[in-house]
Amino acid sequence: LELFLSFFKIGLLSIGGGYAAMPIIQNQVIDIHHWLTMTQFTDIITIAEMTPGPIAVNSATFVGIRIDGPLGAVIATLGCITPSLLIVSLLAYIYYRYKNVSALQSVLASLRPAVVALIAGAGLSILKLVVFQGNVVALASVNWAGVLIFVAAFVALRTFKINPILTMLCCGAANLFVNLFC
Repeated sequence: LELFLSFFKIGLLSIGGGYAAMPIIQNQVIDIHHWLTMTQFTDIITIAEMTPGPIAVNSATFVGIRIDGPLGAVIATLGCITPSLLIVSLLAYIYYRYKNVSALQSVLASLRPAVVALIAGAGLSILKLVVFQGNVVALASVNWAGVLIFVAAFVALRTFKINPILTMLCCGAANLFVNLFC
């Protein structure tokens, strides 16, 4: 119960993604309950970063395994995801109940441009890191290999509809080749 409640708190309070949850997890696992040492915690976080899936959920699973084996992993994971399940279920209920109300449709329509702007902003930030070496935005600091790889990936994805995972693997191989041999 203590394991479930601790990770329920983490799941409820970790607004901002998995990395924002790390200090809360550290506080619960190391400072309050003394379930792990700092070294064990950093090892678990390292493993959680390397495995697929949300880092907060992976951390909950690995901490649960460390504390109480497979049952602890299930309990900690359920504690971490239960707040999200409840909130999303409530929002889905509200949406389906009031989806035809014009005020709700207006709110959702006004959110779409904001979501597109957030995604575009993140994409442009990543593109800036690829194109310009360092923080200097100047023609002399252009990473031409990165630009070429980006353009090739864009064309492969948009024009030829190449599998995105295959495209990422090819981009990684191309960048490795450029860094090793050029």
